[in-house]
Amino acid sequence: MPGTQFIQVKSPNVIYGSTAIESTYDYTECNVQYENDRITAVPETTTYNIRTQTLIPKLGVMLVGWGGNNGSTLTAAVLANKLGLSWPTKEGTVSANFYGSIIQSSTILLGTDESHKEVFVPLRSMVPFVNPEDIVFDGWDISHLNLREAMRRAQVLDYHLQEQLADEMVKLRPRPSIYDSTFIAANQAERANNIIAGTREQQMDQIRKDIRDFKKKNSLEKVIVLWTANTERFSEVRYGLNDTAENLLSSIKKNESEVSPSTIFAVASILEGCAYINGSPQNTFVPGCIELAEKHNVPIGGDDFKSGQTKLKSVLVDFLIQAGIKPVSIVSYNHLGNNDGLNLSAPSQFKSKEISKTAVIDDMLDSNNILYRKDERPDHCVVIKYVPYVGDSKRAMDEYTSEIMMGGKQTFVIHNTCEDSLLAAPIILDLILLCEFLQRISFKEQGSNSYVGFHPVYSYLSYLLKAPLTRPGFPAVNSLFRQRYGIENLIRACVGLPPNHQIMLKERIRKMVSTEDLNGKTTENGVH
Repeated sequence: MPGTQFIQVKSPNVIYGSTAIESTYDYTECNVQYENDRITAVPETTTYNIRTQTLIPKLGVMLVGWGGNNGSTLTAAVLANKLGLSWPTKEGTVSANFYGSIIQSSTILLGTDESHKEVFVPLRSMVPFVNPEDIVFDGWDISHLNLREAMRRAQVLDYHLQEQLADEMVKLRPRPSIYDSTFIAANQAERANNIIAGTREQQMDQIRKDIRDFKKKNSLEKVIVLWTANTERFSEVRYGLNDTAENLLSSIKKNESEVSPSTIFAVASILEGCAYINGSPQNTFVPGCIELAEKHNVPIGGDDFKSGQTKLKSVLVDFLIQAGIKPVSIVSYNHLGNNDGLNLSAPSQFKSKEISKTAVIDDMLDSNNILYRKDERPDHCVVIKYVPYVGDSKRAMDEYTSEIMMGGKQTFVIHNTCEDSLLAAPIILDLILLCEFLQRISFKEQGSNSYVGFHPVYSYLSYLLKAPLTRPGFPAVNSLFRQRYGIENLIRACVGLPPNHQIMLKERIRKMVSTEDLNGKTTENGVH
């Protein structure tokens, strides 16, 4: 990874200490009150002391589905960057990079210089993040293949790169995982040769043992567990089964069949004090699982990586509605040929994906009651087909039809070809890096005696996820721009900078008249 020149802020609102950055930040929000037919907005300001620990822990990451396309691709990409590899292709020589990662490859507006030119700096230069090349990887998979063979099976990376990585990747082999044929498609059975046997409680205990073993062997200070395995069907949520933390733990002990493998992994991670991120669309975080994370104050985040078609949808629908244009029909079709596509060819697993792909526009629709009546929604259809020949190169076709002025219509038709795992891998990396960073931030209101961290549901991860998990009682934000601004402005707050805005008053206000000007000199505005 190229060297990073860290930015320091010169302000009375920030102190750079030996182990932490301490900032003072005025957080202003607008409290809206309803009085009969009147809406009143009341600005409220809270002053926080924000402490960001700067000592970087030795980080381990355990991937559920390590031997899949995403897991093998991410591991190979990090290794290729660490080794500084380049390889020939028919278009020329390619060098390892982290394109697609907002932490590693995007910039943030810092301010303007003396010539009024905007200055952008790498996002990672504002605050310290874990270096991806220092991450230790491990994980589980229902397939016994080592990562060299998994990488070859995936057919994602160029052949010459695979050959350079082969000697290192062959040393990496996933631990046995949980296989339950009632939660994933039947067509996955032929891969299932690396299985943890036993009851759900025995499986959970083994996962916990694996986490402890990994942490001890590698002298790790922090472990994050991330699900990048197959999409499961939705679990039933019901009273006495998984509605509370106590009932969920009891259900695992009683070997209840409706407790999914992904929830078992989540519970095991929480009990070991390890953050858990769900990268698939199923409802891993049943109410009892969220309550357990709250009880143990362990971070969780989800659901479903947001990489291609859905990311574009969250931008385009937001643009249309904010422009006063009314989308009335959205049809999204895609086909792919990797194992994710094979698993999603089963109806129950597709239903999980359909829910996460369609819910992404809900908050944008609700934001404009001029265009949409209460509960009014556009026609919205999502189709996914399995076509083996195209492999990891997913095709997505979208049609957006909108109503415009005076009964007119506007239609966008978009075709998107993308390499699925090469888009997902940097998103997984960002989820890891951002999740780890958030764990090092704490807050204290002025007048308080103690610092507290974030609520365990890490909704800041929503930029990277289709169906953002939010703190119970709070709405999800799906607008990609709002999600991105949330991350940027949090980082700015950590170093005592105000939020970025686009008011640009210094550019747009006429030159002020000074006292000297008023005493006889003519200003540029003609004032005497």
